[in-house]
Amino acid sequence: MIELTFALLLFLFPLAYSPGPGNMFFAAIGGRFGVLASVPATTGYHLATLIATAALGLGFAGLVRVTPVLFDLLRYGGAAYVVWLALGFLRAGAMTGTAQARQATALDGAILLLLNPKAYVIIALTFTQFLPASGPVDPVLVVWITLVFTLNNALAFTAWTLFGDLLARRFRSAADARAMNTAFGVMLAGVALWMLLR
Repeated sequence: MIELTFALLLFLFPLAYSPGPGNMFFAAIGGRFGVLASVPATTGYHLATLIATAALGLGFAGLVRVTPVLFDLLRYGGAAYVVWLALGFLRAGAMTGTAQARQATALDGAILLLLNPKAYVIIALTFTQFLPASGPVDPVLVVWITLVFTLNNALAFTAWTLFGDLLARRFRSAADARAMNTAFGVMLAGVALWMLLR
């Protein structure tokens, strides 16, 4: 199990820490509201990750293969949701006075995971690499891979949240805050476009 865990972490490192919808979302949240304010969204995201990963590992991965339309629906829905989140940042960046971007909730985090097709591809890819190709699925192994996968993601997202928070501390004036909100909004809109073009 130790060897498998080490190999799994090496496999997941570039996938978890490279820019993607989840990482960019949490960098934006960390930059706008700080690390502590990201806790509800990260909790929702990683609870959804835990459930989705376990479900895929226990045999539901075939559902996407059987119905490719489901994958497209997830992709379009996820892109639309990220655009909606981006608009919140852009509105806060363009307005003065009391305009505020809305803090992300646990539900926002869960929806982001559930509508993120990249997450399903990575989860399915992980199981194809680390579950035996034949024979019955070992539920203990699925649970272990699920836990390692989810905890590794949580560490990656925390790092991106801290990065966003540290970046925000360097921009304290109202003009800087507007510029940063606009930058994060554009960044999330770019992520949505990337999701559509994948």
